[in-house]
Amino acid sequence: MKLLIVTGMSGSGKSSVMDVLEDIGYYCIDNIPPRLISRFVDLCRKSDNQLDRIAVAADIRSGDMFAEIFLSWQELRAEEDVDVKVLFIEASDEVLIKRYKETRRKHPLDEKFSGNMHSAIEYERNQLSQLREIADYYIETSELSASQLKEQVKELFLSKSSDSLVIKVMSFGFKYGVSTESDLVFDVRCLPNPYYIDELREHTGCDSCVRDYVMSFEQSQTLLAKLIDLIDYLIPLYLHEGKSQLVIAFGCTGGKHRSITFAELIAKHLIEKEYRVQKYHRDITKDKYSFK
Repeated sequence: MKLLIVTGMSGSGKSSVMDVLEDIGYYCIDNIPPRLISRFVDLCRKSDNQLDRIAVAADIRSGDMFAEIFLSWQELRAEEDVDVKVLFIEASDEVLIKRYKETRRKHPLDEKFSGNMHSAIEYERNQLSQLREIADYYIETSELSASQLKEQVKELFLSKSSDSLVIKVMSFGFKYGVSTESDLVFDVRCLPNPYYIDELREHTGCDSCVRDYVMSFEQSQTLLAKLIDLIDYLIPLYLHEGKSQLVIAFGCTGGKHRSITFAELIAKHLIEKEYRVQKYHRDITKDKYSFK
């Protein structure tokens, strides 16, 4: 199990970092009391969901309980089945003060120091100094934009940048409504329909007999080639813009034959290119004997 403890200065961007970690596959818990981290790890061990990458944010918001974080880190380091790392996020005093003024949010130590931001930040730095020294990763966000921070987190915790994008390839039937969750929708009703072939009617695009029939036509092969070319061009653009999920949908009349054929073939192509792909055939089981 990989456990990442995210900590650092209030206002430095920890929440943004946690959002990115969640997007790239970490199970994230924000603002957890330090003494509960070990208990949470135990719960994850017993979970059926096989949580193997976990990120927890712990910081001065925990109040007096935060003093226990170094002890929690030591205990977790002693456990053989947990690879624990610390990511420390910070920014300069001037930038932190500016961010709080712009957002009009109160510093967690505002009441303790009667609204004196300089004193609150100085105290927090002292409290975090020990963690900063033992941190495995460090990000200074004073000069970073939100997109630049996101890229830095990806570079640290992804083997390749394309891992940050989950591509969901789905099929649907127009007779049940257009897929509203999709980013890209392709209508393949222009292709010959296997529904009108008696021996294919009760099969789906998941079956080779239907796929072979659909792809036996020149217009199907040409369309597939053009779609692959378009999608291969678009995905790097989505990655550059920081998109974490892309939904590509293929629709035919009933969502059983042509749309599934193209969804399966495009998913296969993307998997071969080592993208993170999910497949979903929305309407495959509807009206089993009346699909078109």
